[in-house]
Amino acid sequence: MPRRAKISIIGSGNIGGECARSIAMKELGDVVLLDIPIKDKPELHMPKGKALDLACCGPVEKFDSKLTGTFDYSDIKDSDVIIVTAGVPRKPGQSRDDLVSINAGIVKSVAQNIKQYAPNAIVIVVSNPLDAMVYVMWKVTGFPANRVLGQAGALDVARYKTFLAFELGVSVEDIQGLLLGGHGDDMVPLPRLTSVNGIPVSDLLSAEKIQACVDRAKVGGGEIVKLMGTSAWYAPSAGTVEMVESIIRDKKRVIASAAFCEKEYNVAAQNGGKGLFVGVPCVLGANGVEKILSFNMNETEQKSMNESISHVKDLIGATVKLFPELA
Repeated sequence: MPRRAKISIIGSGNIGGECARSIAMKELGDVVLLDIPIKDKPELHMPKGKALDLACCGPVEKFDSKLTGTFDYSDIKDSDVIIVTAGVPRKPGQSRDDLVSINAGIVKSVAQNIKQYAPNAIVIVVSNPLDAMVYVMWKVTGFPANRVLGQAGALDVARYKTFLAFELGVSVEDIQGLLLGGHGDDMVPLPRLTSVNGIPVSDLLSAEKIQACVDRAKVGGGEIVKLMGTSAWYAPSAGTVEMVESIIRDKKRVIASAAFCEKEYNVAAQNGGKGLFVGVPCVLGANGVEKILSFNMNETEQKSMNESISHVKDLIGATVKLFPELA
């Protein structure tokens, strides 16, 4: 009998807990949910409690994935995929960039433990600011770039499709679309490549309405922060699990992800000859990022992409200024 996949989740908060639930229900593998103790409540064990609660869903939801909650990094040994959600969520008035100084230190510590205990894992980073945190993970672990990626595009595309579906009054399942670039306000939607069951969206909506959907997708995370007082978790988790499923089941899905680019999309040319992690369409399979798909962009699209790359470059620069060892 083949060994079940092992998927570890670092951070048992809203996103981590929802990822664990979805992974178990899809029976993608056994799940380890890891976190740190709560300082002022040492008697509590949140990851163990969440794992036990989820395990009790098994008889109802008909899954038998093993769920483990722990404070001990040695429990992530032999993980096939690791999801990193650790970090402080955004609060109203904060940008993703405001989280650099706090979350870079957290992700750096997580990366050191992953390097020690799970050196063969594929790592999906969800922590914000996403583009910088993926870079931190890559530099600290020293893993090959194909085994470190970020969840951004899957979420951004989902929001873009959702807002278009609201406007059109059609099923989200029939909308195809793509977003590139950094995660956040500088993402690059591509209406030219957006369609509804093959029909160009420009034949169905005015340029103004398409742009309104684009603009809402760009600030979709901030809209939710204003409504709830904290970051979203259902859609980010769904996007993450979509990536995990493609990797674990070697599905070769094309999913927009934050992946390491050099020649692709002129990234290195915009960054002094060095590569960066930016959102691009990727083929995700058993080896992680197995291929980055490139296509011809028009002048307007390339200009927007260059601006997005420039912002990612600045974000990495700010991170390295705080942590010079990551240069």
